[in-house]
Amino acid sequence: MPPSRTAIYPGSFDPVTYGHLDIIQRSLKIFDRVIVAVARNSQKNALFSIEERVTLLRSVLKDEPRVSVDTFTGLLIDYVEAQQAHVVIRGLRAISDFEYEFQIAQMNSTIGHEVETLFMMTSVQYGYLSSSIVREVCSLGADVDSFVPPEVKAAMMAKYNV
Repeated sequence: MPPSRTAIYPGSFDPVTYGHLDIIQRSLKIFDRVIVAVARNSQKNALFSIEERVTLLRSVLKDEPRVSVDTFTGLLIDYVEAQQAHVVIRGLRAISDFEYEFQIAQMNSTIGHEVETLFMMTSVQYGYLSSSIVREVCSLGADVDSFVPPEVKAAMMAKYNV
């Protein structure tokens, strides 16, 4: 039996959107297992704590046994190697995403020679979607049903008291 093909899908997931979930589902067509790795980044002003993000991700991914949710601190490449994975998945919406992601992928490749980055273009219906836009729209009281799963919407509405 060939070794399991595991990929790491890192991000802040604040909040997880249908765009993120689309990348995860499409990744499962290529990989045996996907680890959704929530980054601990003190530089960002997060809506949800790391624990809340993990809980929400586990809730929306509960029916997918080939996906696990974890957190990491420090260099992504160290986390990837600790998980004995060789692929990092990154979603791209636009050229502006590519420029930044390309630099990170090159740095990761230099540090971790055995790790590849797989860029996945976002599906057309999610090309405009970002967590920051969803947070802003929800904070202003607009409907976010088409952007996030119901449990994420409920958690956001509770945070914003809307």
